[in-house]
Amino acid sequence: MKEISAGGVVYRQGKDDLFFLMIVDRYGKVTLAKGKQEPGETIEETALREIAEETGIRGRLIEHLETVHYDYIHPASGEKVDKEVHYFLIEAYTSEITVQETEIQAVRWCTPQEAWQLQLQNGYKNNESVLRKALKLFGTEV
Repeated sequence: MKEISAGGVVYRQGKDDLFFLMIVDRYGKVTLAKGKQEPGETIEETALREIAEETGIRGRLIEHLETVHYDYIHPASGEKVDKEVHYFLIEAYTSEITVQETEIQAVRWCTPQEAWQLQLQNGYKNNESVLRKALKLFGTEV
């Protein structure tokens, strides 16, 4: 079975500061906002919808960062799932967070250094290169 998802690295930039949106999922892992593509949606529409649903943040797509591929076993069916996740850099229009409590434990704005440390400490390994690319676009080398 094939599953396509999309999401992104969400940022907001002020005059003198830069913040990235980091999520702690229902499993207690640090992650990026993402979710499954719905019929008739483009991957870009999926990314923006999922970010808004999970965090309350609305934004605009800046660029495609990376497509990640991995397999997992579906917990209900036991079937192997070929997962494809498209990640975008998203500039937030809003900064007020509204957490989708059924899927998310916590969401917060972090400095680039905080975001990277959270990723290293408790993030999914397949998000590392995505976050690294986003940070590099803003001059933060990790």
